[in-house]
Amino acid sequence: MRARGIAYDTGFVRDGRNSLEHFDPERVRRELTVIRDDLHCNAVHVIGGDPQRLELTARAAADFGLEVWFSPYPLDLATDGILALLLDCAERAERLRATGAEVVFVAGVELSVMNRGFIDGDRIEQRLNQLMADPARRMADARSRLGRFLPTAVAAIRERFHGKVTYAAIPFEGVEWDLFDFVTLELIRSAEVADQFRDGVRGLVAASKPVAVTGFGTATWRGAGDVAPRSMEIIEYDEATGEPLRLNGRYQRDEAGQAAYLSDLLEIFDSAGVDSTFVHLFALDNLPHRPDGDPRDDLDLASPGIVKVLDGRSGGAYAGLPWEPKAAFAAVADRYRVGAVTEPRQG
Repeated sequence: MRARGIAYDTGFVRDGRNSLEHFDPERVRRELTVIRDDLHCNAVHVIGGDPQRLELTARAAADFGLEVWFSPYPLDLATDGILALLLDCAERAERLRATGAEVVFVAGVELSVMNRGFIDGDRIEQRLNQLMADPARRMADARSRLGRFLPTAVAAIRERFHGKVTYAAIPFEGVEWDLFDFVTLELIRSAEVADQFRDGVRGLVAASKPVAVTGFGTATWRGAGDVAPRSMEIIEYDEATGEPLRLNGRYQRDEAGQAAYLSDLLEIFDSAGVDSTFVHLFALDNLPHRPDGDPRDDLDLASPGIVKVLDGRSGGAYAGLPWEPKAAFAAVADRYRVGAVTEPRQG
């Protein structure tokens, strides 16, 4: 793989609230150092809904010699709000690219499901219910509406950003890839497609454009990999605020299972000739690890993060950072180390 990366969360914005309440630039720089030096990444997928946070994190990543995939992540926005966020971020990404940084602009992620205007429903949960109730019709509607939105959006983005552009798609969205420089897909293996997954990836790579894979990962409970696209759906949320409250039942921690899942997928992507991979993801602060007390309070079991965020304390592995590596951390590092040994350190 040319680009060995991981997604880095700067906070998802929904209804004006940011999922990452505290944003510490010094912590960002320390974690990007870990991502480069200990995970052996040479690229990072910077995701979130706050343009200033995205730009700050992207600049720090570029300072460390990482290729930046600058990725605004709209949530529950209408198409005018999506476009405004994308264009603001495109201008910021161009300022960074103009300094000599390697920057790829990601013109949205899973827009048809995560936002309004493509599948009926004001909230993500409503749209998913609509999709599951009538998948053929809803997918066709989403493809049609997204097919009208993306050409206009990409043309406006390219007026502002003069580097490579892509879009992180769900396979059913049927994106017209002639618009983009990479074919980028959220490819998440579940038990239902496991026997076809490797051949499917090979078929994608056989096309003319380089393939990038984003969004792949699984939560940290036993059996999560079998239902990986929906492995986070074990959380009960506050109906008023949308904040995660507790798990909806008792689940067994399985860090080894999460690690094996990621190792398997990275081997498949590497052997198939995928250009760029971005594990989803480094950490989710709003799903902390709470090993004591009610097992339903250990929200980290629902997290695909490769580190477990600690609730109000620092970890021991990296002094002053509020997390501990999971088994998946070492699995990703082992897979990426092979591709890193011949490359000089940058930054």
